[in-house]
Amino acid sequence: MSHHAVGHHCGLFGIVGHPDAAELTHLGLYAQQHRGQESAGICTTDGRRILHHAGLGLVTQVFDAVGLRSLRNPTAIGHVRYSTAGMSCEANAQPLLFECVEGPVAVAHNGNLTNAADIRRRFEEQGHIFQTSSDTEVIVHLLASPEFRNNGHSLPKLLEHLEGAYSLLLLFRDRVVAVRDPLGFRPLSLGQTSGGATVVASETCALDIVDAAHVRDVEPGEIVTITSAGVSSERFGSAGHERGAACIFEQIYFADPSSDVFGDNVHLVRAAMGRRLAEEAPSDGDLVAPVPNCARCAALGYSHASGIPPGRAFTTNHYVGRSFILPTQDRRDLVVKMKMNVIKEAVRGKRIIVVEDSVVRGTTTRGKMSALRKAGAKEIHLRVASPPIRHACYFGIDFPDPSKLVATGREVEEIRRFLEVDSLQYLSEEGMLRCVSMDRSQYCTACFTADYPVKVTAPMENHARQHERLRAKVSDTP
Repeated sequence: MSHHAVGHHCGLFGIVGHPDAAELTHLGLYAQQHRGQESAGICTTDGRRILHHAGLGLVTQVFDAVGLRSLRNPTAIGHVRYSTAGMSCEANAQPLLFECVEGPVAVAHNGNLTNAADIRRRFEEQGHIFQTSSDTEVIVHLLASPEFRNNGHSLPKLLEHLEGAYSLLLLFRDRVVAVRDPLGFRPLSLGQTSGGATVVASETCALDIVDAAHVRDVEPGEIVTITSAGVSSERFGSAGHERGAACIFEQIYFADPSSDVFGDNVHLVRAAMGRRLAEEAPSDGDLVAPVPNCARCAALGYSHASGIPPGRAFTTNHYVGRSFILPTQDRRDLVVKMKMNVIKEAVRGKRIIVVEDSVVRGTTTRGKMSALRKAGAKEIHLRVASPPIRHACYFGIDFPDPSKLVATGREVEEIRRFLEVDSLQYLSEEGMLRCVSMDRSQYCTACFTADYPVKVTAPMENHARQHERLRAKVSDTP
């Protein structure tokens, strides 16, 4: 049984040169709470030592005013984590803080290292002791190893040992270093406050909340070093990659609609996907209703293009987290029940075009469709603003086991029967890619196409399966 946690989709935030760095980091994490609800953490430095506070739960549960005051320093990094592993424990809460020969270092990571298990095995054979089950910890062991430690320009060489998806923030006593992998899987943006503090965040919505202007994105394969003296940059990896791997699922589901991700505003991309969906998959109906909340932008686009009025079929309880990122199916089902309530009077006797942003496992969607039927909907036409998800993601989105995906091995008609709707159509891959502005070679669409930007080895597939088993085991323990 492997105890290595498979990656995580998370939110990062860092700031250099602000007296209330911890307070602003707290706000920046709060703005990115949608990226992870399992744990939160902040590390700050005064130039001599690094202070650390992290715990399980939402940002508001982990930090209070007293805790934030105790972290008061001019430089900080923070992290919100959503576990894609059953190993939901305090030790895995990031940033991870370690003491090395050179002094303390804290690491916050968004993504998934596909070769973490191999690197870890090598270190363990040399007698290294690991404190977490997180793939992020191998980065710290690399940083502390003699091979890189005594080399002033060691970071680019160290990063060439990592494979897969990673946006990183490293906090040293005197600086923050921001890194984005050479394929650019996960977003990372730089901003500046009017007072001259430099900010770095996974999403631009976090820059907005602290009144920082978006300066530019960290480029794929770039290392940005931020000190009180300013910002410097260097490249690593084989520069000028022919292809990129910006995760298209950021645009479809994960990112906040107010963010600009990979050069596009998320809301506008989703609305465009909805419009295309209306062209590719028209339907007669009385109203267009989004399910769940994140499909609102696509539903508006569909309504606009089809001329069918927008409506609401569900109310949402905003105090419940995102169901897709919960570890077990039972918990996901319960959360959907708690979260969604059908507005019976709005749907009774109506032909409803339901717009979803994506259908992953299918069970939660099926539950919602059945609730609409019970409430008296006359017809349900489901339109999905992305193609069918048929393949595992190894880069930090939580669908590692293809056998759990409703679209794997099923034709659309079979999926329609499983979901119990009157008609079902998905946006085409071509239609999806026409809604984003970079060339199609710059996106990772592997969950739809199996065209993996990084070689996927058999051990990784086993790793994903072991992780699923581990997760089932953890969720069964009382």
